[in-house]
Amino acid sequence: MGSPAVPEAISKGIPRATLTDWMGIGFVLVAWGIIGAILAGIGSLTLRWVVAYFTRGANNSRRGLLRAATLFPVVCLAWAGMVFVFQAVVNVVVLHRDIGLGDGFDCPLPNGYALSFIDVTDIGTLYNPKNQPVWSDVRENAVNDVRVMQLAGPYVLGGSDSKRLEHFGQDGSPVDSYFLLDTRTGKRTDFKTYEELRQAAQNLKVQPSLVPIDSLYSKYRFTWFECVCWALTHRTAADWCGVTDATDRASAKNAG
Repeated sequence: MGSPAVPEAISKGIPRATLTDWMGIGFVLVAWGIIGAILAGIGSLTLRWVVAYFTRGANNSRRGLLRAATLFPVVCLAWAGMVFVFQAVVNVVVLHRDIGLGDGFDCPLPNGYALSFIDVTDIGTLYNPKNQPVWSDVRENAVNDVRVMQLAGPYVLGGSDSKRLEHFGQDGSPVDSYFLLDTRTGKRTDFKTYEELRQAAQNLKVQPSLVPIDSLYSKYRFTWFECVCWALTHRTAADWCGVTDATDRASAKNAG
C-alpha cells in the first residue's frame, strides 16, 4: 500500500504560504462564491414563493414584503462576503493570524513567538516574527517540524520529527529530537532524548508537559474577534431588506 501524497510545500520544507497557496485560497473563494450564488438564487425563489403563498390575501402592502423576501438571500450573501473580507484584513494585518481559509495557518504566541503551518496543523514551525512584516517569508530563530510543545513563561519546550515526510498523514508520529528555547535571548538548546530535556527543564524549575502543537494553535488562533464576526453575520441583513417592518405591516393589514 503506497504512502499518502505529500504536499509540495511540506516536501520542500517551506514553513510559509507561497504564491501557490494564495492561488489556492483564490480558487476556494471562487468556488464558494459560485455555490453561494446558486444557493442565494434558490433561496430567493423559494422564499418569494412561500411569502406569496401565505400573503395571498393581502393587498398593496404585500409588494414590499415580496421584494424584501426576494432580496434577502442575496443581501445575506453579500453581507457575509463583506464580513469575511473584513475579518481577513484584521486577522492578517492587525492580529497576525491566518484568514481561516486555505492551506496556510498562522497564529502568535503570548511570548512573542509565533506558529506557522502548511496544509496540516499537527506539525509546524516555531519562529520569531519580530521586525518582519506580516507577509514576510523570513523566519528568525525558526524551529521546523515541531509536533509537541509547551509554553513555560519565557521558555518553550518542544519535540520535532525529522522524518515528517515518511510520517505525513499518520497518527501518532514519533518525535526524535527535543529543544529548549529561551525567547528572551533566542538561545536554543537541542536534545536527543526526552530525559535530557526533562533534566534541563527541571534545572530551570520547569516541569515538562508537552502537548500536541495543534492544541496550542487552537488555543491561541481564535479570539474575541471571531465572536464579533459571528455576531455580524447573524444580524443586519434582515434590517437592510426591511423584512421585519414589511412583515409587521402585512400582519397588521390582515388583522385589520
